[in-house]
Amino acid sequence: MFAGRHTYAVQKAEERLRREARGGGGGGGGCVSEEDQRRMQEVRLTGFAPNAAAEERLAGGGGGGGGHTNVGFHGEPDDNLTSNNTKDRHVCVTVPNGAGGGDPSKKSLSDNDGTENDRGCWDWVAERTRRSLTRKVLVKRVPVLGWLPRYNPPTAVADLLAGITVGFTVIPQAIAYANVAGLPPQYGLYSSFMACFVYTIFGSCKDSPIGPTAIMAILTRENLHNIGPQGAVLLCFLTGCVQLIMGVAQLGFLIDFISGPVSVGFTSAAAIIIATSQVKDLLGLSYSASDFIHAWNQIALHIKDTQPCDALLGLSCMAILLLLRKVKDINVGPVDTKDKTSTQKRLEALLWFISTSRNILVVVVCALMAYMFEQHGAKPFALSGEIKPGLPSFQSPPFSIDNGERTVGFLELCSSLGSAIIVLPLLSLVENISLAKVFSEGKTIDATQEMLALGLCNFASSFFGSMPVSGALSRGAVNNASGVQTTFGGIYTGIIVIVSLQYFTPCFYYIPKASLAAVIIAAVVFMVEFHVVKPIWRTNKMDLIPAAATFLSCLLYRLELGIVIGIGINVLFLLYASARPTMHVEKHRSEWGGEYLIITPDRSLAFPSVEYVRNVVSKVGVKQGSSSIPVVIDSRHVQCADFTAAKGVSGLIDDFVKRNQPLLFYNLKPTVVDVFKAVQPVKFLHCQTETELYDLLKAYTTKSPAIMSSQTNNVRGGKS
Repeated sequence: MFAGRHTYAVQKAEERLRREARGGGGGGGGCVSEEDQRRMQEVRLTGFAPNAAAEERLAGGGGGGGGHTNVGFHGEPDDNLTSNNTKDRHVCVTVPNGAGGGDPSKKSLSDNDGTENDRGCWDWVAERTRRSLTRKVLVKRVPVLGWLPRYNPPTAVADLLAGITVGFTVIPQAIAYANVAGLPPQYGLYSSFMACFVYTIFGSCKDSPIGPTAIMAILTRENLHNIGPQGAVLLCFLTGCVQLIMGVAQLGFLIDFISGPVSVGFTSAAAIIIATSQVKDLLGLSYSASDFIHAWNQIALHIKDTQPCDALLGLSCMAILLLLRKVKDINVGPVDTKDKTSTQKRLEALLWFISTSRNILVVVVCALMAYMFEQHGAKPFALSGEIKPGLPSFQSPPFSIDNGERTVGFLELCSSLGSAIIVLPLLSLVENISLAKVFSEGKTIDATQEMLALGLCNFASSFFGSMPVSGALSRGAVNNASGVQTTFGGIYTGIIVIVSLQYFTPCFYYIPKASLAAVIIAAVVFMVEFHVVKPIWRTNKMDLIPAAATFLSCLLYRLELGIVIGIGINVLFLLYASARPTMHVEKHRSEWGGEYLIITPDRSLAFPSVEYVRNVVSKVGVKQGSSSIPVVIDSRHVQCADFTAAKGVSGLIDDFVKRNQPLLFYNLKPTVVDVFKAVQPVKFLHCQTETELYDLLKAYTTKSPAIMSSQTNNVRGGKS
């Protein structure tokens, strides 16, 4: 805030100048005292240059110039003129010149093309830009600047090994997730390299490998509405734009409205839907289904058409994947690592590599089997088919699509995508934040920075034919177990994907669909979190309601609708808790023999709760207080109040005054006292210290309430 003398000087001088301007003549009317002139010159206002002409007119009393002059002063570092909000506040002092004899040919500052105001605005922008370009802010928003100067060979080797391992994991997953999204296989690979490069620069979580995920794939599938791959690319672009806007606006707090039970219900339902969508390829069936119920209906109708070879391969792959997942937990030799021999350590490392690379190993072995069968003239498995070779071309996302009959415009495409434009960015962030928290090692996660990083990843990836991307928990676990040290591991992952696109896409032709389905089912089966139901039941049974509602809504309707319903139920719970605070009532007998009631609300007073609080206090005062003994409202938990609450308290005071029953407010915050006084209640009695409270209560037992009201109406609160 401005220092008192500066504020006083400005106000006094401005008032005097206006008064003199109204009463003074043209040439010598509006005079300013030397003291006021000195004080006005002491006020240096940030962002404005000195105005010599204005100072001359000010010293001359306003003669010879009409209109208004904007007097500005340039701030110095030691002025200490700061507000409680920002140091860049602009204050202008408008000095009216003589009213009678002004020269209309001389223009005021506001008429002079706004030169000084424009200069002040540009100075403010420049100052804000300068502050945003400090090293601290740059390192926070571009994390690579923080760790790159300390990058060393051991760290580079660790990142290389982790990046290669994740690269071998992401290739089969990307092809499979493209199938989940209902897209050609190459789009999964298109989504797996550019985001890695971008996140290396802007990402803050070293363990988060950005790329296609099961949840993003199923959400993409549910919202394309037969638009095709071009719609997925546009959805990726819009997801990035929304995330960037939310990141710039610092709306990362929005993910706090997605509670744990809602997240559990959503991820569990999504995992079941994803697994259901892969049953068709796992069993070699051929059908189309639009939702979860329809899919199981089609499975029941076509189960007799199961292909034995596909079913055998798919179930075998799934069993092998689940077994290999546990191989890394096998302990070789002594428990203590120091006691292990070099051979035992190598064997453990080999088992760990086999376990973490299980997806690529299974897919490669199955592809070799299919190739060998085809070389002998047999085709027992349904294959992935031809995948477009080469890298995707760099081009802007499609803002219009020609569907053969007509051209669908951008707005119509956005309308078709619907709520996915908002839901996907939020869920993408939730997925990545959840991953980051798992491997944060106690460090705080900057949700806003992650939103900016993900926004840039989706935005950049959309120019290379990508579907929406996020952080994958399964690949994050591989990344962490591989010993990744920085986000630079993503560079190696992206390079592996690029090499596979450029040189190995002909080999992907022979990958059996059943093996890819097994990879997906084995990955998502652990996303079903039924094991958390018991802890939720033990802690708060009410949390099972939004969890169950989200789970069932996602399964029976749509995923984005289900999570909106879950969030809505949680918000209703919060509103209900706000509208129905707990009122703790105690009856006390003092040492001097008087009785009184203490009512303690457990939260602040706001408009949804005021009538409830008023009714409860009134009933307690009548029934337990016999409409006579004093009632004390202990307001230690009341941090704030609004106008409706103040009016409700005023009505409550009126109720007590009408039945001549004392009502005292204890421990009220000064700001709340001011809010209550603003509505001018009849008899507002409040105190802060325990001594004051006891004095008031004791006086009420010996004097009439009318006398006491005159004595205590102006009680000032001390420290509690």
